Amino acid sequence: MSTAAPRQKEPPPRRTEGRLSNGAFALLLTAPGLALFAAIIFYPLLSALFTGFFQQDLRLPGREFVGLDNFAYWLDGDFLTILEQTLVFTAGATLLPFVLGFALALALNTGLKGSGFLRGLFLFPWVIPGVVVSFLWMWIFNANYGVLNGVLVEAGIIDESVAWLGRPGTAMLAVIVTKTWASFPWMMVMLLAGLQTVPKELHEAASMDGAGSVRRFFAVTWPQVRGVASIVLLLEFIWNFQHFDTIYVLTGGGPAGTTETFATAVYQTAFNGFDIGRATALGGLWMLLLLLLVAAYLRITERKGDV
Repeated sequence: MSTAAPRQKEPPPRRTEGRLSNGAFALLLTAPGLALFAAIIFYPLLSALFTGFFQQDLRLPGREFVGLDNFAYWLDGDFLTILEQTLVFTAGATLLPFVLGFALALALNTGLKGSGFLRGLFLFPWVIPGVVVSFLWMWIFNANYGVLNGVLVEAGIIDESVAWLGRPGTAMLAVIVTKTWASFPWMMVMLLAGLQTVPKELHEAASMDGAGSVRRFFAVTWPQVRGVASIVLLLEFIWNFQHFDTIYVLTGGGPAGTTETFATAVYQTAFNGFDIGRATALGGLWMLLLLLLVAAYLRITERKGDV
């Protein structure tokens, strides 16, 4: 009985001289993207933050190092007022379109006749550029020939025209309504997508147990779409926290600074006051608050992915 000779192990392949390692090859592939990121994001960000420590006028050459004076100027001055007004706008422009979008999403999810056409029609405000939407609503809110005043006067609700954008008590509300009209379609579509993932069997089982529509919503619908709703709310909150065009076109931060937010305050300080140092200092404080919101968003999405 013959035995086969043991098979010899093949020697490991020899590494070819000059061949890049996997890490070096990956770095080579990502180098163009990293260079572009550094050129258009990282370097301008560091440069802007560094400028916040200087007194610099856009109309004059040179600059003077002032340390933390620019940051102290805001923290000892209007920072809390601007923060409060930014939060008022952000909360209003987030909650109102969420309620409206959720209500429409629930209606469209019931299989309403013509829901496809209505869904496309409701998307119309979202696809219009923000500046165009702002000019449209500026015409609606106009004190002399605005549609809103005409309708309210004819209905007998008000006796005379109201300067909606020129009164401190109504300017912020007008800005929030404008932003709501522009952003509710996106929230409606996202929430409708979440509603369509809820199994119909759960609703049928709840109906057989005698649950009404309200009870089914809180026991079945809301737990299923809560994760989508939280992400939609936080994303919209982050976007509104840095929103600029609607406020600037409608009020420019007025009247008397009652609609001033971080976005308009940075713009006004830099390009109307020509004080680039204080503008970038306020932008740095604003960025820190945005980082907290982004961290909260990442934490929520991480938890949702672990479920």
